Amino acid sequence: MKKTPFTDVHIALGAKMHEFAGYNMPIEYSGIIDEHNTVCNGVGVFDVSHMGEFWVKGPDAFAFIQNITSNDASVLTIGKAQYTCFPNEEGGIVDDLLVYYYEPEKYMLVVNASNIEKDWKWCQDHNPMGAVLENTSDNIGQLAIQGPKATEVLQRLTPVDLSSIPYYHFTTGEFAGCKNVIISNTGYTGAGGFELYFYPQDGMTIWNAIFEAGAPEGIKPIGLGARDTLRLEMGFCLYGNDLSDTTSPLEAGLGWITKFTEGKDFPSLSLLEQQKAEGVTRKLCAFELTERGIPRHGYEIVDTEGNGIGEVTSGTMSPTTKKGIGMGYVQTAFAKPGTEIAIRIRNKDIKAVVVKPPFRKP
Repeated sequence: MKKTPFTDVHIALGAKMHEFAGYNMPIEYSGIIDEHNTVCNGVGVFDVSHMGEFWVKGPDAFAFIQNITSNDASVLTIGKAQYTCFPNEEGGIVDDLLVYYYEPEKYMLVVNASNIEKDWKWCQDHNPMGAVLENTSDNIGQLAIQGPKATEVLQRLTPVDLSSIPYYHFTTGEFAGCKNVIISNTGYTGAGGFELYFYPQDGMTIWNAIFEAGAPEGIKPIGLGARDTLRLEMGFCLYGNDLSDTTSPLEAGLGWITKFTEGKDFPSLSLLEQQKAEGVTRKLCAFELTERGIPRHGYEIVDTEGNGIGEVTSGTMSPTTKKGIGMGYVQTAFAKPGTEIAIRIRNKDIKAVVVKPPFRKP
């Protein structure tokens, strides 16, 4: 298994480790619920160095971004990030990703760890304009420092005024004495905070500084288990569960990142335009159990008569609401909030209701 700059420290701290996307990653330390609540109420640190990063450079960089991603990169200004996806030829999603407009003729794409090789090939195969592509995934470390106390802790370690970085914006500056750290006001928890991108050799300097600075706030390392419950409570999609090569962005409720503006020509553009005009036959919905139970990925979703209408893509017991929550694709007629449905758990239909996310109010 591959290692991040922090694998050895995770093991030394007694983390429960498991393979994820080819990396030896921490799943939990003190327990998922404790870690979840730490991020919601204080500050926690996620090692997300397994994520992939590609540079796109040169005079054709913008044309490349505009014609391979679903969102409209023309609205980006330097220092701004954008959530988007790679549509495939069949209207599905190759991956969802972030685009950072780093400087003129230079962008950074941040892709999911499990899709690095697939995405890299996709970018190479869809670059007729000849933009300069560089896969720098192995030369960038990343930490996500999340929670309502994250900004206060991080501000002690940088001269950069963090309060001046709006949501989905970033800057490059000094952090914990390390140069050229990308400080990004993004995250996957809904609890606030920043993501830091840095050279792997600076990793432990940054890690140690953050934990020393955050000691008064009770800062803790957080594993991938709580990362999943936190994102699910916010209704954020996870590739491989809620998004895939066979789910369209319009089915997934991502019409807001699917733009048909002049000059865009991503794969399946006309097919997705048709979906927008005619509507889709299934939609991703969020639901909450009204009876005791825990929905899991792959469980069948049924109507009140017991007829199959869809399938759970993500589910858990919410640490915040103490209810079973989840997301899944259902026939469009059943996707409206307030609709009564049921989740088939061990041959028993457990009542649920479609709701509008998030489950946890940020």
